Amino acid sequence: MTALAPTRTIGPFEVPALGLGCMNLSHAYGEAPSPDDAERLLLAALDAGVTLFDTAALYGFGANEELVGRVLGPHRDEIVLASKCGMTGVDGTRVIDGRPETIRATCDAALDRLGTDVIDLYYLHRVDRAVPVEESVGALAGLIEAGKVRAIGLSEASAATLRRAHAVHPVAALQNEYSLWSRNPELGTLEATRELGVALVAFSPLARGVLTSAPPDLDALPEKDIRRKMPRFGAEHYPANLALREQLDGIARSSGCTVAQLALAWVLSRGEHVLAIPGTRSVRHLTENLGALGVHVPGDALAAAGRVLNAGTVSGPRYNESTLAEIDTETYAGVG
Repeated sequence: MTALAPTRTIGPFEVPALGLGCMNLSHAYGEAPSPDDAERLLLAALDAGVTLFDTAALYGFGANEELVGRVLGPHRDEIVLASKCGMTGVDGTRVIDGRPETIRATCDAALDRLGTDVIDLYYLHRVDRAVPVEESVGALAGLIEAGKVRAIGLSEASAATLRRAHAVHPVAALQNEYSLWSRNPELGTLEATRELGVALVAFSPLARGVLTSAPPDLDALPEKDIRRKMPRFGAEHYPANLALREQLDGIARSSGCTVAQLALAWVLSRGEHVLAIPGTRSVRHLTENLGALGVHVPGDALAAAGRVLNAGTVSGPRYNESTLAEIDTETYAGVG
């Protein structure tokens, strides 16, 4: 295994600043890769020095946890295993449920699928608006007391909710979307996590594939790809966003890196407590992404990238209205 630097802290764990988001190996972006290809990607990440692997009960309605458990189980002592509860598949439908009894049952099922006795970092995937967050976090704290979980986190939560949760039990990590085109953490959680000593884990740091060498071709997206329902990928917004991406490509070339490496370097520059978990199905893209840890992007290039693409220049909301109504994070007027 290669040693990756720099490292950053999540609760009791020290991990490289880039982990691996495993969702798209089983969920959300069209047809999943074959089991052999998914295994190849996970083992390549492990061999390259990735130690933080992020999954969830929701992803593939359990299939992703089973995949991660099967492939990485023999290497359990080498990794920090993160999963999520509070949003699962019930009879083929996505359900948000933060009741303590559901959290406990979801954890037991996850442990079985992952083939482990303990989950290192267990997130509340979504705050259930029908359940006080204190009750959900109390259940997570109970899982620590039971020896089933080592540290807890929240996902898609606001600074106010984080503070409420942290008062019940120390929160190790807050996982929110953060990238050049999704700046919501700058409305409160970036500072709150720094103040409380909580890691901010950025998901979708490459703007769901837009900030890569191969941005999505909308005509080629499978019908079930979740980006088809995201406004920023709609016909009225996507061309403008691609034009901004082209400007970033120029900044990246002048800095001696790729646009993905520029985007990841920008996220990691936002604070020593910030980590990112880009996902990919390509070993080549995995290698490129991890290369962001070894390139030096000048501060003026990072600043220029931030001026090109930000909450004021991105075209379209982050999610559609029904999804935004489920999410607790702070939002920008007009862009979610």
